[in-house]
Amino acid sequence: MKKILSIVGARPNFMKVAPLHRAFQHHPAIESKIIHTGQHYDARMSDIFFNQLNLPQPDYYLGVATGTHTQQTAEIMLKFEEVMGVEQPDWVLVVGDVTSTIACALVAVRMGVRIAHVEAGLRSGDRRMPEEINRILTDSIADTLFVTEQAGVDNLKREGVADEKIQFVGNVMIDSLVHYRKKANELTSIKSLGLSPQGYVLITMHRPANVDAETGLLRMIEIVANTAQYKTVLFPMHPRTRTRLTECGLMGQLMAIPNVQLLEPQGYLEFLNLMEHAVLVITDSGGIQEETTYLRVPCLTFRNSTERPVTVELGTNQLVADLNAQTVREKVLDVLNGRTKQGAIPPLWDGQAAGRIVTKLMET
Repeated sequence: MKKILSIVGARPNFMKVAPLHRAFQHHPAIESKIIHTGQHYDARMSDIFFNQLNLPQPDYYLGVATGTHTQQTAEIMLKFEEVMGVEQPDWVLVVGDVTSTIACALVAVRMGVRIAHVEAGLRSGDRRMPEEINRILTDSIADTLFVTEQAGVDNLKREGVADEKIQFVGNVMIDSLVHYRKKANELTSIKSLGLSPQGYVLITMHRPANVDAETGLLRMIEIVANTAQYKTVLFPMHPRTRTRLTECGLMGQLMAIPNVQLLEPQGYLEFLNLMEHAVLVITDSGGIQEETTYLRVPCLTFRNSTERPVTVELGTNQLVADLNAQTVREKVLDVLNGRTKQGAIPPLWDGQAAGRIVTKLMET
């Protein structure tokens, strides 16, 4: 029997751990437990995902909800160390690149417990992003690195990681999409908003580089206003973005734009439904680049670089280096006029990544 502790903390982690936990449950030689650090504490960003993804209540909830990156890292490490002392696992499984990922990996390596990093090897080349530092550090101490795309393999080899540690298994985020896609499409979210498929543009923004400063928020508002001239804009608002808009006194300006619907954060199924039927998605999210690629929905990503280059090379994603309203207007019109690539689904993005991960873990 192998005991595996899977770490969740932020919204994207839940979609990645759900197929893994499901696969673990079907394997009699694995005891799977879920540790929720509490990094995303808003019920709309956390609880609803546990319910929709059929995840059991976490075996441990650490309740680390506030503070700077440093404070959160330190508190997660202290509380997770206590859990490790009780559970004595064989593996700690971390996913993605959030604060919870590196914090729990550091505790595991100090206690001599093997680390599996799911979604390893991704690199944006921008070390100003906290996520980039988290990725690099986690990969440097992990025992097994499960990779989603060939670029991840190439990055790890370039950094000197031994070949036997690297496992190209596909994308567990896509596992969740494949598993829940039919259920999401049974929802009536679009109809309830008075819209029809392909009749709207879906926008999300939450990264500090885009929303923390007033100048970025003003550019974002201009882009929303320009886009709404051509199509209805749906804008599910991340709590961080809403807070920054309110602090800068700009929420009223955004709300006054015609043909824009501001929404609360959406559940996984609701957002998947909105994403699949959008004519275009505008975002600064990492995971949405992957999901739109699989769904073959055009995507504009407001980032200077992406740690997921396959979404640009094979998929439907385009990078936009800054929130330049005229550039975005041109790209939006290109999509609305049918001038966009169709894209292709990357290798091993087939809904079976979790099963391959279980097989590899049982071999070690």
